[in-house]
Amino acid sequence: MRNQWNDADLARLPDFDGLLYASRLTGADTDLVVWGGGNTSVKRTETDFRGRAVRVLRVKGSGSDLKSLQVRDFPGVRLDDVMPLRDRPTMDDAEMVAYLGHSLMEPGSARPSIETLLHAFLPATFIIHTHADAILALTNTPHGERWVHEALGPGFVWVPYVRPGFGLSHLVASAVEAHPGAAGVVLEKHGLVTWGETARDAYDATISACTAAEAFVDARRTVPVGTLPRPRPVVGNTAASPAGGSSAGNQTESVATAPVLDASARRRIFSILAPLIRQLHARTQADGSLSPEVTGIATIAGTRTILHLDDADDVRAFASHPDAARLSRIGPATPDHLITTMRSPLYVPVPVPVRVRGASVTNPEDIATALADALPMAWEAWARGYVDYVDTGSKSDSGTPRPASVDARPRVILLPGVGMVTLGRDARATRIVADVYRHAMRVVRDAEALEAFTSLDAHDCYGVEFWPLELYKLTLAPPEASLARRVAFVTGAASGIGRAIAERLAAEGAHVVVADVDLDGARVVADAITGRFGLARALAVACDVTKEAGVARAVAATIEAYGGIDILVSNAGVAPSSPVTSMPLEMWQRSFDINATGHFLVTRECLRVMEAQGTGGSIIFITTKNTMAPGKDFAAYSAAKAAQAQLARVVAMEAGTHGIRVNMINPDAVFRNSTLWAPEVRRARAQAHGIDETNLEDFYRKRNLLRVTIDPDDVAEATWWLASDRSLKSTGTVITVDGGVPAAFPR
Repeated sequence: MRNQWNDADLARLPDFDGLLYASRLTGADTDLVVWGGGNTSVKRTETDFRGRAVRVLRVKGSGSDLKSLQVRDFPGVRLDDVMPLRDRPTMDDAEMVAYLGHSLMEPGSARPSIETLLHAFLPATFIIHTHADAILALTNTPHGERWVHEALGPGFVWVPYVRPGFGLSHLVASAVEAHPGAAGVVLEKHGLVTWGETARDAYDATISACTAAEAFVDARRTVPVGTLPRPRPVVGNTAASPAGGSSAGNQTESVATAPVLDASARRRIFSILAPLIRQLHARTQADGSLSPEVTGIATIAGTRTILHLDDADDVRAFASHPDAARLSRIGPATPDHLITTMRSPLYVPVPVPVRVRGASVTNPEDIATALADALPMAWEAWARGYVDYVDTGSKSDSGTPRPASVDARPRVILLPGVGMVTLGRDARATRIVADVYRHAMRVVRDAEALEAFTSLDAHDCYGVEFWPLELYKLTLAPPEASLARRVAFVTGAASGIGRAIAERLAAEGAHVVVADVDLDGARVVADAITGRFGLARALAVACDVTKEAGVARAVAATIEAYGGIDILVSNAGVAPSSPVTSMPLEMWQRSFDINATGHFLVTRECLRVMEAQGTGGSIIFITTKNTMAPGKDFAAYSAAKAAQAQLARVVAMEAGTHGIRVNMINPDAVFRNSTLWAPEVRRARAQAHGIDETNLEDFYRKRNLLRVTIDPDDVAEATWWLASDRSLKSTGTVITVDGGVPAAFPR
């Protein structure tokens, strides 16, 4: 493991005697800690509000992330208040949290880490606690203590597994007191604690220990790095239940060789399965059963989910290994993984491929069909097993009551030959889950290379997963926005109305696909959205709505990126202008290709996805005032847009039984940032109205009742309302955004 310390970087982050720099440096290395994991501290003298010099422990706050810590994320506790707890034999969690709250230097600061007392009771000035993969590979084995002592030497103290908190703090302190001169502590199935008198000393100790652990495992490895040994025989009562516990009976896994699939085949399989996965997610009930396969409007918070496929070589190798089913069900690599990935993934075995003349037939559609047939049963078995695990755990752990509600849906799905699918509230969450489980895979591989992988038992897993102090971290997340967990596909989104809509939906939490024939323009919009709202919140795709294959590719790219589609805004259009007598056939045909057929092609593709998901949806057609009141010299535009409006009405009738709402917005004269109003269109419309071109925008403003200019943001606001649950019972309707043009009133 490489030591990344740089004194120049330290000089830029001197806060808390270098603790801020050491913490960020540690957090940036995912081999040391995963998202939100690990904690650090320093003991120092500060001045309290009365001007007195007091000894203070500055420790990472609960729920913060090491790699992005700020000064405010280190609450301070007065050591004179905390150290008397070393002589106290017991203390429950709620009492400990309340006590620490009274000892804060700044009463309004973040809640201190749940391992504050562990840091306080150790005498060292700087302390770093990590969940390094290399250390977990040693501890998560049947003879972990032996491997730790052989790899790291006698200076590291072994502490058997105890859930973090008051009891573990005392156990670690006592172990260190019994071993004067100890260099660090290794916590069974939980990680490493190192220290030093400077921030660099503590960091160097962490890197040194992890490097030694890596070298120890590598020296005993009999297979290449990143691969698993050959499958172990399954003997007796060792099969695992879907949620990770032991199942009754003498069972074995049927193992088939996973198909070898190229990247395009893997993506194709995922795009077929993704709508079904979203459907199963929505249908999962509190008892783990699946609701009847009926489609409708999904309104319950958390019903929808975002998906992410990770088909990297190492991930695929793990998921495809013949022993993956057994290994993935043993349990998490560490309690910190458990909170993110749940106790175990859902493993769905791929069917044995048909063989022709000795060669495997790996047609993506055939494999996807077989997986789709197997997935509902495997999903429900996992979900019911998870509920059983929760019920059993709550009965055996009196200190951790059963939660009022249980989310019995997996966050990780392993598909041999394909890779790993992760589920989350947004794209960022899916990447976090994937990253954490990739580190779990590494721990499993290395532990198996050394001896065999072991994990926490079901009782300990339950105690951590539903521990109130861990659940508290979840309450720190901001409330979800009105379009959270939804994917919006917006055509013509590189400029004008489409761009404003894409930005508005993203601001309300949606993941937005910026679809446009102008791919460079779409990328500009998508990059701006991602820069403002976060990782992978927007995707740019090339989409010529007149090309059937191109539309299909754009929708497939959307599913590959996010797993499905919840909102379609069919907006792309052109506005040709010409008297009928002089209109070329090509102008008429192009208007219908884009303004009518284009909406049909996009709607058809997205509607198929929405129906497969079974969670309802919202389709919004950006039509025009001209569907109600056409204009002179505007036949090609008005007739095609009228066809679009009729399409919308028919789709509303057909899609209603699936809970999919279809509505229209009729804007008028939206000029700002619009490519629709090309110079030739402006000239033609001015001529049709008999006015000077320079007065065109003012003409349209004055002709509406409110005398207002219509901007793209006005249309975007109406679109948001129709996309959200605020319009949940409206379909087949038309909203005018035209300032009030009497001739265009809906009739």
